[in-house]
Amino acid sequence: MTYRRAAIPALVGGVLLTALLWWAGASVDALRLQGATDALGGRMVADLQQWLSPWSYDPPDAIRFGTGLLGDPTTDGPRYLSLYETAMQVRFVAVFAFFVPGALFLVRRLPPVNHRSVATLFAVWAWGMVAGTLAATVSAPWRIASHGRGGYRVLPQLATAISGGQQVTVVAAFVAAVVTVLVAWITVRDAGPLPLEEVPVRAARLAATAGTAVVALSSVVLSYHEVGASLQSVSLSGRLLSEPGDLLRQWLLLGDWTIPLDGPSGHWPLYRLGDVLLLAVVWWALRLLPVLLTRATVPALVVGAVCAIVVALPANQLFQAMVTSVDSGTQWGRQHLTGALGGGVPAALVWGLLAGLTTAAVLRPPGGGPEDTVAPPAAAHPASPPAGPTS
Repeated sequence: MTYRRAAIPALVGGVLLTALLWWAGASVDALRLQGATDALGGRMVADLQQWLSPWSYDPPDAIRFGTGLLGDPTTDGPRYLSLYETAMQVRFVAVFAFFVPGALFLVRRLPPVNHRSVATLFAVWAWGMVAGTLAATVSAPWRIASHGRGGYRVLPQLATAISGGQQVTVVAAFVAAVVTVLVAWITVRDAGPLPLEEVPVRAARLAATAGTAVVALSSVVLSYHEVGASLQSVSLSGRLLSEPGDLLRQWLLLGDWTIPLDGPSGHWPLYRLGDVLLLAVVWWALRLLPVLLTRATVPALVVGAVCAIVVALPANQLFQAMVTSVDSGTQWGRQHLTGALGGGVPAALVWGLLAGLTTAAVLRPPGGGPEDTVAPPAAAHPASPPAGPTS
């Protein structure tokens, strides 16, 4: 698939994702009306405001009226307001800038033909969530400074800013992924056959197992409550970088093994089945990646591993929310799901990079030659034409 064909769906998806997030942020004003509270209920309105506010151009009251800011509100207030507007401009531009290259790469390496459509949909959906997280990360410094507390607990504030608005990003990224894959299917359907690549089964399973073991290091070992508490309490010398605990947890931990400690002990294994589900989804995706990709290059395997972990995270979160509903009631299960949905993407970036590199190293060891791979189908190598008459 050429770059020209792949660029069209990537641009369409990028514009749609940016527009959806902007529209979601613009809906915060409507939630403040009494009619919204009467129709949706106070709890639902409060949750929606919390989810949508990170994407809203409407600043908080502390910035709008200058209350709680350092300095003179009449002179410094407009400057802080300008910082907030800059943060939102950076955030929306960054969403588009991060989504388009990733979607372009995925659609080109994983075109929605030959039974690849579902895999392409999940991959682009995952990359939409990654783009939202990266956009929140790069715009966080301006957003933190706009609150007038840029020098106070910088790293915990950064962790909070990165994790904000993750729920709405999940929904917007899914809608954008559906449209992106649909447009990609239309643009690629007349591009000619794109056969599936043949990969040795044993090598693919071994590579997937090695990559999954890397992911398990975070979801099982580092996420254990004692290890996670040690990461949370890490402290360094210096003023700005003295409290990296929240940020380290967010970028290193794919799970949380402390959830059921205050509930019935018999339900603790049920929560752990969610971690098993996460690792099973990751293993299955890494097993199929070398076959589904048009070329199993190292960048393609790395991006595919990141997307596999991002897709597996909502499956784990949904499963644990179901267990919480059975354990503590439907309301607590819904609150658990809405609070955790979309989380773990920063850690998925770190461990997806490592898992993809590990998978590529096992699948294609250094010094491997053509004899290490299975020959592609005969259709991919047509027989040479018969020699013509010689004089």
